Amino acid sequence: MAIYTIGDLHLSLGCEKPMDIFPGWQGYMEKLEHHWNTLVRPEDTVVLAGDTSWAMKLEDTVADFSFLQRLPGQKLLLKGNHDYWWTTVKKMERFLQEKGFDSLHILHNNSILTEGLAVCGTRSWMFDVGEPHDEKVMNRELGRLRASLEAAPEGAERVAFLHYPPVYPNANAQQVIDLLKEYNVKRCFYGHLHGNAIRFAVQGMVDGIEYRLISADALAFCPYKI
Repeated sequence: MAIYTIGDLHLSLGCEKPMDIFPGWQGYMEKLEHHWNTLVRPEDTVVLAGDTSWAMKLEDTVADFSFLQRLPGQKLLLKGNHDYWWTTVKKMERFLQEKGFDSLHILHNNSILTEGLAVCGTRSWMFDVGEPHDEKVMNRELGRLRASLEAAPEGAERVAFLHYPPVYPNANAQQVIDLLKEYNVKRCFYGHLHGNAIRFAVQGMVDGIEYRLISADALAFCPYKI
């Protein structure tokens, strides 16, 4: 059994939000499905690091979630900045159960143990919290990340998955990094960055933590094995 991750799928099977208008996204659904089916086995797990579906409401995710359900493996979903369909955990879990999406699971204020690793994560927020609203959102996300890290079983390695990058070329989301260090996180995967921003993403070891960008176009639409 193995663990893979990929973020920013931006699925739009149930709405008019095509991604192939952007450079590099032509035929991305076929590429994603091919790579996924080639690599991932039914017993594997794939962590989806936010911006999974363009649906505006939970009930509008059916086509996108049906696509994911047909793909092999268990999928762990965390929130991205464009996941407008996201609602309470209780409502989402009930929806997944009613629709028979039994391979989709919500990662929110919790930790999921798989392959000896404690999968932890949250959306996080932008590093430049200049407005009062930004500070409020960041503090809420820090609380969610702490809750997720705290929920990890004792003795399991905590691996963090975020939507927003915690590290940037010229600045960091220091409060997020401090929290990762507090819980001895050694590996952190993040998404959100696309296009030219991929070139400037901070990756590799930084002050004791290994960072990797896993947005779909950065991975050529191929799940990354961790």
